Amino acid sequence: MTKKKDRFREYLRDVERNDKIPLLMEGQFLNLRRSKRQLRRLLRRPITKVMAEGFTPVTGVKLDCDESTSNDMAEDSEDKERLDDATLRAKAKVFLEKGNEAYKQEKDYTCAVHFYTQGIHVECKDTRLIAKLYSNRAAAHFHMGNYRETLADAKLALRLEPTLIKAIERGASACVKLKLFGEAKLLCVGGRMVFTSHHIPIEYIELLLSIAEKTGDKAQERKFCELLGNAYEGLGQIQTAIKYHEHALIIEKEVGNIEVVGKRYFNLGNAYGRLEQFQTAIKCHELSLNIAKEVGDIDLEGESYSSLGYGYEGLGQIQTAIMYHEHALNIAKEVRNKAGEGKSYSSLGNAYHELEQFQTAIKYHELSLDVAKEVGDKDREGKSYCNLGNAYGSLGESQTAIKCYKHALNIAKEVRNKVVVAKSYCNLGFAYNRLGQFQTAIKYNEHALNIAKDVGNKDVEVKSYCNLGNAYHSLGNFQTAIKYYEHNLNIHKEVGDRVGEGNSYGNLGNAYEELGQFQTAIEYYELSLIIAKEVGDKDLEGTSYCNLGKTYEELGQFQTATKYLEHALKIAEELGKKSLEEKVYGNLGVISDRSGKSREAIKFYGRALNITKEVGDKGADRDIYFNIGIVHRNLREFQKAIEYYELSLNIAKEEGNKNIEGKIFCNLGLLKHRLGNTETAVEYFVRASNITKEVGDKLSAAKSLLGLGETLCTRGNLHEAFNCFHSSLLMLHEIRANFQSKEEWKISFRDTSVDSYTPLWQLHLKLGEEVLALHTAEQGRAEALRDLLELKYGYEEEHCQSFSPQKSTITLLSCLPPNTVFIAVDHGTIFYWVVQNGKEVTFRANRVNNYISKEEVTIFIEMVLGKIGMKVHVKDEDRSYFETCDQRGKNDFLYSNPSPEDILKKLYEIVIAPIEDLVEGNEICLAPEGPLWLVPYAALLDSESKHLCDSLRIRMTPSLTTLKLISDCPADFHCKTGALLVGDPYLGEVLYKERKLSELPGARKEVEMIGDILGTDPLVGENATKVEVMKRLSSVTLVHIAAHGRIGSGEIFLAPNPTRTNQQPEEKDYLLTMKDVSQAKLRARLVVLSCCHSATGTIMAEGVVGIARAFMGAGARSVLVSLWALGDEATLEFMKHFYGELLQGKKASESLHRAMECMKKSEKYKDMMFWAPFVLLGDDVTLELTKNDTV
Repeated sequence: MTKKKDRFREYLRDVERNDKIPLLMEGQFLNLRRSKRQLRRLLRRPITKVMAEGFTPVTGVKLDCDESTSNDMAEDSEDKERLDDATLRAKAKVFLEKGNEAYKQEKDYTCAVHFYTQGIHVECKDTRLIAKLYSNRAAAHFHMGNYRETLADAKLALRLEPTLIKAIERGASACVKLKLFGEAKLLCVGGRMVFTSHHIPIEYIELLLSIAEKTGDKAQERKFCELLGNAYEGLGQIQTAIKYHEHALIIEKEVGNIEVVGKRYFNLGNAYGRLEQFQTAIKCHELSLNIAKEVGDIDLEGESYSSLGYGYEGLGQIQTAIMYHEHALNIAKEVRNKAGEGKSYSSLGNAYHELEQFQTAIKYHELSLDVAKEVGDKDREGKSYCNLGNAYGSLGESQTAIKCYKHALNIAKEVRNKVVVAKSYCNLGFAYNRLGQFQTAIKYNEHALNIAKDVGNKDVEVKSYCNLGNAYHSLGNFQTAIKYYEHNLNIHKEVGDRVGEGNSYGNLGNAYEELGQFQTAIEYYELSLIIAKEVGDKDLEGTSYCNLGKTYEELGQFQTATKYLEHALKIAEELGKKSLEEKVYGNLGVISDRSGKSREAIKFYGRALNITKEVGDKGADRDIYFNIGIVHRNLREFQKAIEYYELSLNIAKEEGNKNIEGKIFCNLGLLKHRLGNTETAVEYFVRASNITKEVGDKLSAAKSLLGLGETLCTRGNLHEAFNCFHSSLLMLHEIRANFQSKEEWKISFRDTSVDSYTPLWQLHLKLGEEVLALHTAEQGRAEALRDLLELKYGYEEEHCQSFSPQKSTITLLSCLPPNTVFIAVDHGTIFYWVVQNGKEVTFRANRVNNYISKEEVTIFIEMVLGKIGMKVHVKDEDRSYFETCDQRGKNDFLYSNPSPEDILKKLYEIVIAPIEDLVEGNEICLAPEGPLWLVPYAALLDSESKHLCDSLRIRMTPSLTTLKLISDCPADFHCKTGALLVGDPYLGEVLYKERKLSELPGARKEVEMIGDILGTDPLVGENATKVEVMKRLSSVTLVHIAAHGRIGSGEIFLAPNPTRTNQQPEEKDYLLTMKDVSQAKLRARLVVLSCCHSATGTIMAEGVVGIARAFMGAGARSVLVSLWALGDEATLEFMKHFYGELLQGKKASESLHRAMECMKKSEKYKDMMFWAPFVLLGDDVTLELTKNDTV
């Protein structure tokens, strides 16, 4: 015993000296009989007396002090007397803060106890501060497992400050650990006396629940579970609420209380409904309904019907929802439950609102309002005004909506319901946003957000973030919008609201699309679509499809866009969603216009406008007027276009929508330029540029600068024009950089976005800088393909950021073969740059039939090709436009019914004759643009009726940079041996567009014949699987594929992979796509594509079409393709001659030339349709092929 006392005295001396505080384990010294008596006495006495008698607050044990200890304490007391209380309080606060830092940040609870103890020993007169020190020390002891010390400190804190919540909680928690449940209850009850019955902290209820669980008090346990479930649901923390509702349900099932089990299912269903997990909610409410009917609880039956209505409404099954709401209404009327009757009227109003039958919705909301006023239900009255506001807002009667929302706000303030006040502010913000009064909208939504955070209501908080994002989006401040949308998304994730999460992804996609970051936008839209399908939300699914369609339309991928929009339209019609239907028609109108179908576009816009007039959506009116203006501009109906632009501009100004205002000014500038009013055009472009830069819309800013540059160029201000073009290009580069590795999007974006390169190289020509003009035109042509080739070859080309490119131009030209001809089309003129000897550049230009636009030349070439039987699709709308603008007899040639020979001569005259005198030797390499890629150059006839291929070996290249990158790649990059021959893959299990593809016996014969020539076994039938082809692509010098090819996109059909997820093959199992080829480590020197329509994809900026472009991008040095499909026998004959020459070591161009000669000499195949379609792209390779060169 003496040793223990000595150790205890040593410990107390350490405390007094503020040295170190050894950890006191529970009961280490409290087993002394005297200490126990003193501790009990301590807890009953005031803290000042306790301290005066020499008790240490660390343990509550009386000090047995020796002489030296007493002297130390006396000195300390004298020091304290010399300090005023403000200084003591400041000193105590320092120890409190140090203790908190050790407790919270460092998790060093021993050190925390030390600092709190030092603060207590300061003995300032601030009882609340001393109480906090005791309370915080209690928390530290609790974490250390010293529960008796925790209880002692908590009681000391409460003697000083009886309302200190944390001290009560810590003391009660310690009691639970010590199994002193009666004392824990007393502490909690004492704490509850501090609060009104409506403001009991959740922490107390959770503590009471814990005590009930420990003591096995089931009645109290289920009571507190219900209270906590409802409380957390009110706070918007639904997942936590569900946990407590499920706990309560389990207890009710255990005790067998069937009546209450029904109510627990009802509560649980409501919580799942709040999370928009409607299928689960419906299951719970069906169980609740069944129990209610079984036990005869008619009130619960009515409430269950009502909640089932909400569930089916959430699933988009509105008619079913209405049926359940009507059941609930009938029961309410039957039992004369006015409150239930008003609630059912409100529910029916909301359901008809979802059906966009707004007048019917208003009727029911007015009935709900009447009932609320009759029974004096202020809460229901406020909700009815809110619902009326929503309905009037959807009708476009925003002022009436605002009046309703203000009524709701006044009622909420009257009854002091902060949550409804916040909701009303939120609704007002939404209404002002629809009116275009975005600053006012922001003000109201910020009010709503602040209140929502204050009261902890997640529902209003998440809506406020969304509304703020929408307001800043409408103002064109997209970065701020994204910030708010991300807050919105985080809360949806936090509370587990999957539908809300999907909507957030949609909003983020919209903002990133406006910033020109289309890749990011598509990724967000796809996430939204995945969620919509997972949870079965058809409304969200339709919106996601519409968003994807809109973005792919922006990228110029019209086929993909239309597919998504058709999905969206089908869903809109199923749901009766007029707003979604209007958006789809609007986007279809944009696609039709950009596809050249102007009249069809106006029809789509007309349908959309009818819907917007019906629902009164002025913002949608504005956008449609703008789009109709674009159509009339494209039809050269400039005055009509100006009228529609001004209608749109008036609405944008009324709204204060800077983003749209800037775009309209840009388009008005273009029209004024076209009409020759360059002064006004400059004014409009400057305004557009300033506004679009202000709101951060880089794409529109680039277009504005381009238009300004062209106008300044017309006015002779060439230096200022140059600066505008330069700035426009830099902005486009920034947007393009966001595509990252999605190279196919880069090309579509480059083709369908503003082309800043063309006016820049035209400006160089005006200044007589022909080589600089070539360099700039080549940069635009090669930009997208260069990224992919650099990725595969690892060759880094200096990107266009400087416009002093003499050095890079010289390097580029030195790599080109003789007679390389770069061809471009603009303003009805074909431009030629002929490169000789790697340094000499000769420029020529040829006006085509006095046409004034690139579009006219394009249509003329396509129609000429159609006359000789080539399958070039010329749109009907294009034809009508062409005929309308051809009033000056420019196109007499086409209407004179020319023969194929006349047409081939005409094409020679237009395309080749202007440069024929510049061509030396027997080779030519063409880098054409647009429709000139489809010209069968080998068959063109000169003035002496000789085919071009008789005198020249012809090959083509997507761009000059392509040739340079290929020639610069390492010598060992491409394989020198090995051949992969693929023919007639087995497609018996494949259904493409709901039909089976035919076998290709001719293709099988073709590769077997080539296999005999090379001594190579081909992959045919079931062996020609996608997985096998992908595996072999990287190890051969020659690839030859004879299979079905998909028109337009150029994918190749292969035999399905034997190992797959579904019995019915999916496209990924058998379709060799551009992405697949691009990702393969291809090292072939020559790829031969003998696929139907392998080279008839849409002409893009690079001019390379279909799968041929993918093979070049993936690393093929040279590709042989066909412009049109041949018969099996003709193809077999051609390939026999081609490979025979190739096997003899001849170059690819020479082998192609000799094969054509052999075909021409054949009586059977002398017609140009049999030998002219073959085109060689890329390098002029030779292959080191020998017999038995097999993979």
